[in-house]
Amino acid sequence: MSILKFLGFGEAGGGPGAAPTAESESVREIIRTLDRLEPDRARFLAAFAYILGRVARADLVISEAESGEMERLLVQQGGLAPEQAILVVQMAKSQHELFGGTENYLVTREFNRIASQDQKLALLQCLFSVSASDEWISLVEDNEIRRIASELKITHGDYIKSRSAWRDQLAILKKQP
Repeated sequence: MSILKFLGFGEAGGGPGAAPTAESESVREIIRTLDRLEPDRARFLAAFAYILGRVARADLVISEAESGEMERLLVQQGGLAPEQAILVVQMAKSQHELFGGTENYLVTREFNRIASQDQKLALLQCLFSVSASDEWISLVEDNEIRRIASELKITHGDYIKSRSAWRDQLAILKKQP
């Protein structure tokens, strides 16, 4: 089996001669760290971690608070052991440093393909949680979350409903010192 098929980026329509889709190196690297897991679960967790990192790095810096929140969410939501979560977060952060801008859409598209609507909405809450880990959701982080929600085909109403839970941390609504 080719790595493209393993990652779900096989040939469109699955037949010979069909046009191949783009491969996501970031998801593949993270999956390698999760090789003991069932492949579909590893793919899901790799994409989940990468997208969390996408928001954390939106302002070009991933803080310790954001890294810690990503690890906590991978343990809580992903069922990983803390040691695995640390490794996955480090891999996701490295992948963002190397490929961030070029991989963002590909990974989010893959997550959209493999996740249920409930999983997408849970990810949306996790994205706000990561960005609020330092008590402040910057405008650039908020915009990145909106972009991800759009790529995941989450309705504007669901986005606003999720966002409203984090109202007190939104920089645009906070008084500047």
